[in-house]
Amino acid sequence: MNIDILLGLQWGDEGKGKIVDVLTPDYDIVARFQGGPNAGHTIEFHGVKHVLHLIPSGIFHDDKINIIGNGLVIDPVVFRHEVESLGIDIGKVRERLLISLKAHLIMPTHKLLDAAHEASLGEAKIGSTLRGIGPAYTDKASRNGLRVGDLFRKDFREFYHSRVNDHLRTLQGYGYTSDLKALEDEWFDAVEYLKQFRTVNADYHIDQALRAGKRVLAEGAQGTMLDIDFGTYPYVTSSNTVAAGACTGLGIAPGRTGEVFGIFKAYCTRVGSGPFPTELDDADGQQMRDQGNEYGATTGRPRRCGWLDLPALKYAIMVNGVTRLFMMKADVLSGFSEIKVCNSYAVDGREQAELPYCLYDISGLNYRTFRGWHCDITGCRSWEELPQELKDYIRYIEDETGVPVTIVSVGPDRSATITR
Repeated sequence: MNIDILLGLQWGDEGKGKIVDVLTPDYDIVARFQGGPNAGHTIEFHGVKHVLHLIPSGIFHDDKINIIGNGLVIDPVVFRHEVESLGIDIGKVRERLLISLKAHLIMPTHKLLDAAHEASLGEAKIGSTLRGIGPAYTDKASRNGLRVGDLFRKDFREFYHSRVNDHLRTLQGYGYTSDLKALEDEWFDAVEYLKQFRTVNADYHIDQALRAGKRVLAEGAQGTMLDIDFGTYPYVTSSNTVAAGACTGLGIAPGRTGEVFGIFKAYCTRVGSGPFPTELDDADGQQMRDQGNEYGATTGRPRRCGWLDLPALKYAIMVNGVTRLFMMKADVLSGFSEIKVCNSYAVDGREQAELPYCLYDISGLNYRTFRGWHCDITGCRSWEELPQELKDYIRYIEDETGVPVTIVSVGPDRSATITR
């Protein structure tokens, strides 16, 4: 068996959590492969909304295994709060959830470093969520990280404090002070809580599952345009959000990957700083924000909104090898008289459909305009029920990208999903 990959194709917040939840019945294992508590995967069913930050989005299904992979950075405090907010018996959570021994840990001083560094940037800040993700990945890359497996060392406390001392010297350089003791008390309590869960060599576990014919779905966080290598650098996250990140984040060989499901919104959003070519700072942008409830599931920050950026979408499809497209939040565009799609840029006086090295080099945008629809589509459950204007919009995207749109989401609930 091969492992299928599901990931975002824009700047995150595409609705990955909902689709993983919808697809989970077809899989035996759901495994998150990168990111940390900066992710906010929202799932809604039976009128109740759940937001997941670290735990894979298949956790609400019985008899399914969920794995937190080695590519993640885990905040034990966030993990504990998240488990306790699931509304699932703790015994069942322990049965369903496995944690990679190689996953890295976010320490209290990582959060302090995050805040100190962001404050030092002033107007040049990148829009960090201040959850310690960047500093934790920095320690990982510099070979100074603390991993889940280290929690079981006899000298764990000494090992921990050796890292803290390095962080404190850096914080002194920033002139940053905080009450570390209070943060540490909560963190160590949460560490003991985390140690109650099953930890595994996830790479071996997934390999054995695939050899046994199990179906595995790799779940990504954030989006392609936030990838540390291929996103809008430096306004990116600290991990590889693209399909290749599933290989390094779970320990699977490239030849064992199968389908790549690319999630995108019918429009675009972005949180934080950085270039956003199709951003709308007008009534249309506010209407998207209001109708789509575009506020961060993790941070609560209002998202920047704009029309679909087709060159960026094509780029994401290319670097990920996307085999199927899933369109999210099509219902949010109901009520617009016109819907626009950016199909090329103006760069140095020339039209081009490729992303330039720096998106700030874009001097103009070329749009194609479609007729909108004014009916409520949240009750639609088949392709035939959708308005013709939306079908035309989807078919244009398929023609331009060469990839079929096989799922259309028309509402937040898991039932509001049309499979073609």
